[in-house]
Amino acid sequence: MPSIVDPGFSRDTCSRATKSQLCTLISCKSLLAAVAMLWVTASLAAADAPTPPNVVFILADDLGYRELGSFGQELIKTPHLDKLAKQGMRLTQHYSGNAVCAPSRCVLMTGKHPGHAEVRSNKSTPPEGQWPIPDSDITLAELLSGEGYATGAFGKWGLGGPDSSGEPLRQGVQRFFGYNCQSHAHSYYPSYLWDDDQHVKLNNDPPVSGHIGFADGDDPSDPASYARFKGQDYAPDRINAQALQFVKDNKDKPFFLYYPTVIPHVALHVPDEELKQYHDLGWQDPPFVRDGGYGYTPHFTPRAAYAAMITRMDRYIGNILNLLDELQLSDNTIVIFSSDNGTTHLGKEVDYTFFRSVGELRGLKGSLYEGGVRVPTLVRWPGKIAAGSQSDYVSGFEDWIPTLMDLIGKSEDVPEGLDGISIAPTLLGKSQEERPYLYREFPSYGGQQTIRVGDFKAVRQNMSKGNLEIELYNIREDIGEQNNIAAEHPELVAQLAQQMEAVRTPSKIFPLIPLDAPARKAKKR
Repeated sequence: MPSIVDPGFSRDTCSRATKSQLCTLISCKSLLAAVAMLWVTASLAAADAPTPPNVVFILADDLGYRELGSFGQELIKTPHLDKLAKQGMRLTQHYSGNAVCAPSRCVLMTGKHPGHAEVRSNKSTPPEGQWPIPDSDITLAELLSGEGYATGAFGKWGLGGPDSSGEPLRQGVQRFFGYNCQSHAHSYYPSYLWDDDQHVKLNNDPPVSGHIGFADGDDPSDPASYARFKGQDYAPDRINAQALQFVKDNKDKPFFLYYPTVIPHVALHVPDEELKQYHDLGWQDPPFVRDGGYGYTPHFTPRAAYAAMITRMDRYIGNILNLLDELQLSDNTIVIFSSDNGTTHLGKEVDYTFFRSVGELRGLKGSLYEGGVRVPTLVRWPGKIAAGSQSDYVSGFEDWIPTLMDLIGKSEDVPEGLDGISIAPTLLGKSQEERPYLYREFPSYGGQQTIRVGDFKAVRQNMSKGNLEIELYNIREDIGEQNNIAAEHPELVAQLAQQMEAVRTPSKIFPLIPLDAPARKAKKR
């Protein structure tokens, strides 16, 4: 019979061992065997457990609802994003967080709609940066970092200057490269970018401001006069390279890549090699010459430049998508593409009529009509989100925190008090109840407030002058918001007015006049 005693004991020792000692030895052996078995079982379970999906969120800057091929654009080439649309889902009624940059990004990062968000308009904080997100807000980056994700942001931040509470490295971003300040981002040929919390110098000598004009004696009809608006070191190239490196560095663990590209926000800066394909089309393209010293830098062929910028952005996004394929990460990566608001209202620089940038929608950047806040949005997750699908479910930037936490299996970790809902059922092809409401307010551009409940949307404009009159539109029947039906539905108008008051809190920093402060008096002429 084989010995049941540990082989480390001699036979003499074994012969002197008492029954009690033998039982103890046997128990220890059994315990060790059990522990070993548990360890093996746990290891096998861990090996079989699915790796949490990576998250890539790409945010365009001032891209209109109809400026992608997959959303009806006919003049601007966006092959990589069009392919992404075929591989995933188009969200046709998705709303940015607000009508301009900073407050829109605040909604995205915090999950709070503009009636509760800290940042409700653009507000600079010299010498650099915008009004910061407070420490008390928990951002999407902080949540994913807490779940073990590597987090990186590459592009334009705009939610708190250096050394403020909103600085990206203090809001859950572990790796940052790009522009902290949105004003700094008006130039694509700056003197520096931020590399985490340090400046990295770019090879632009001199740098090209986003707001310079012609020198004395320059002839706006001479293409050579526009050479001073071209630099050598194109910042978006640098940003894209760093984003790609982040993916490579973190390919073996879950990562969150936030890519808020500065394109296609003016100034009209784009390398000549990208411009050529549109310049050669021979569009009737009158120069933008910055009449009266107003606007961004001049461009000899502004239509070609704007189209080329969007195509350049599409190329950068293609680089990221191709890298995910090369690293065999695509199947386990959720990719989201959207825009922070609609097309710029600067029509002399960006010919939104020529491009039909917002299509049939009313309004542009700065407006809470549909054209200012309804944005082209794509979501891909192979094997989970049906390829070539689309949804008209009403959704907004405040929904991304609960949605992504739901998709990675951590919905229980969503902070309390957020305004968003998870649209994971919609993305995964399941039925979902209609959202209770979608609310927006914007104290700038005259003061505006909207709420959408079902197909009905209430709109207030020119509030800064004391106007509280409500316009009412049926968005399903009147997507262009041309037929104000408020007079036909007085009870609904009263109900929506009460709801707009109930779903918001006043702001001292960004007061919505006249709700939070007295109306401004009209200027005497």
